[in-house]
Amino acid sequence: MMHRDWKQQCCELLEIEQPQDHNRFDLILPRSRCQSCGHQITAIENIPIISYLFLKGKCSNCGAQISIRYPLIELATGLLAIIVANYFGVSLQTLFALSLTYALIALSLIDYDQQLLPDDITLPFLWLGISINYFGIFTTLESSVLGAIFGYGSLWSVYIVFKLVTGKEGMGHGDFKLLAVFGAWFGWQLLPLIIVLSSLVGATIGLLLIFFRSHDRTIPIPFGPYLAIAGWVAMLWGPYLMSVYLNAFL
Repeated sequence: MMHRDWKQQCCELLEIEQPQDHNRFDLILPRSRCQSCGHQITAIENIPIISYLFLKGKCSNCGAQISIRYPLIELATGLLAIIVANYFGVSLQTLFALSLTYALIALSLIDYDQQLLPDDITLPFLWLGISINYFGIFTTLESSVLGAIFGYGSLWSVYIVFKLVTGKEGMGHGDFKLLAVFGAWFGWQLLPLIIVLSSLVGATIGLLLIFFRSHDRTIPIPFGPYLAIAGWVAMLWGPYLMSVYLNAFL
């Protein structure tokens, strides 16, 4: 959807006539289909995990292999949802925490594939975080607003300094916005923890990828998934981890 929109904007800017495409393309249409033969996936073929097992991981029409990524994402989404629901119980916090969890899964995979964190996801969740904290769902409104400001500003400052020193861009603007989302949801107090956790996760996974030679050092590693992991962990166990750190070192 983003690539189609960018193409249209570029054609308008360059005053190039673009062939009219009247086919609807959004999150609803066209329906999911096999990437090999174009077979339209039916509702019964789209049941999470169960359909994959029933189809033995193959398209019912052409027999092409279905990526194991689909059931793994479905399984991970279900497990994370159970953890969130068990932690917060029956509450508004569970409802909003689940929505953020689903958004983080989508953002992580998009960033992994395309090195993009779409504004269509990050910005609505930024404003949602401030809105729900008007009622004190996760933190105070003051802490939420300051969290959004400091979350964006901290990574933006690192980006500017790195660019001035090296002449290169060390991260994308989407990373600033994602940290601002966490600041808006959970307050400025958890931002240092999220930054440290994301750096540790990123450094560990990056070194493992390079060590096992499965990743070209010249290809940038997206930071969004590591931020998402750190933010999700902070959502559940942030205060506890902060108290452990303060008791151990202060």
